[in-house]
Amino acid sequence: MVLINRAISATRPFRWQGWRKPLIAGIAVISLAACQRDQEQAPPTPEVGFTTVTPRALRLADEFNGRVEAVDAVELRPRVSGYLQSVSYREGEAVQKGAVLFVIDQRPYRIALDQANAQWQRAQAASQLAQVQLDRVRKLMQSRATSQEELDNVEGSAAQAKASLHAAAAAVDDAKLNLAFTEVRAPIAGRAGRAELTTGNLARADQTLLTTVVSQDPVYIYFDCDEQSYLRYLAQRTDATGRAINSADAVHIALANETGFPHQGTVDFLNNRLDPATGTIRARVRIANADHTFTPGLFARVQLVSGHDANALLIDDKAVLTDQDRRYVYVVGKADRAERRDLKLGRDIDGQRIVESGLSSGDRVIVEGVQRIYYPGAPIKPKALADAPKLAKSQGAHAQ
Repeated sequence: MVLINRAISATRPFRWQGWRKPLIAGIAVISLAACQRDQEQAPPTPEVGFTTVTPRALRLADEFNGRVEAVDAVELRPRVSGYLQSVSYREGEAVQKGAVLFVIDQRPYRIALDQANAQWQRAQAASQLAQVQLDRVRKLMQSRATSQEELDNVEGSAAQAKASLHAAAAAVDDAKLNLAFTEVRAPIAGRAGRAELTTGNLARADQTLLTTVVSQDPVYIYFDCDEQSYLRYLAQRTDATGRAINSADAVHIALANETGFPHQGTVDFLNNRLDPATGTIRARVRIANADHTFTPGLFARVQLVSGHDANALLIDDKAVLTDQDRRYVYVVGKADRAERRDLKLGRDIDGQRIVESGLSSGDRVIVEGVQRIYYPGAPIKPKALADAPKLAKSQGAHAQ
């Protein structure tokens, strides 16, 4: 500033006397603005909040989508042909095993039974006559009053009459069976469906579908388990010595309109091969259904909880940042500077992520104020936050 004053004084002082003071004031204002810009370019150290990573004992759970199916399902078809005489049940209601559902016109089959009985009586009389003749010829043979040829003929006739009697008895049994088949009964206890045929229509043996009957208690839930979950499931079914554990594994189940997993069943079947096209294996859950809540065909969610505790590192999902295909977080480093850590993350559990690699127990992960960190190594003012809330059991993990 002094040099400027001297330069102005030495250069034509009679012409610059009027401009001297305004020029000095303008230069001072410019210098002050430059100083203020320099101060604005150095922002204050941002405050951030962090949580300390500690291992937690969890029972991890996998969730799958499945369908409810009946343990027993029958398509009811007649065993004899005839015109339908009556429908003896109310559609959609529960029926007991052996209950009559349909009746086919019985008159032709009663006539056939009467004919079979008449044939049996005729055969019985012929058999009795043949036996009497055989006894008579045998007595004559003892007194040498007849020939051996006559005895052989009578014995053959008696045997034929006896065989005819057995055939007639079988025909009677067949006629009785056909007559019984005119009453179409429920082979299982369950719920009967819609009557596919009404009174007066012709029902053909082994062809016409009359209705369906499905059992109600218990029921099955089939679902497809992915390869990774299947391998974890196999690992949990072995003890410390590697021997298989044969106990049934409890699973939790929910219907489409339910929150959480209020029902419990057991896995009772795993298929013998993995489908290479989909990378899944078919599994089945058996569940009691005394109140008939589970109707075959309904959608159901299945939660399979691991049998062993697993120590896992969990971080708040809000702390995770993305750099193209990489996931990372900032941690509080030495001298209160932000350090970047690239992570390999696992599943999402109630807003928290399982860290498979990239962090260690005791690391201080920055959760709040991450957006104010512009580059790794930036100075920060860390502040400890409260611990994360306990995990909800219905969100894929059981916290211990």
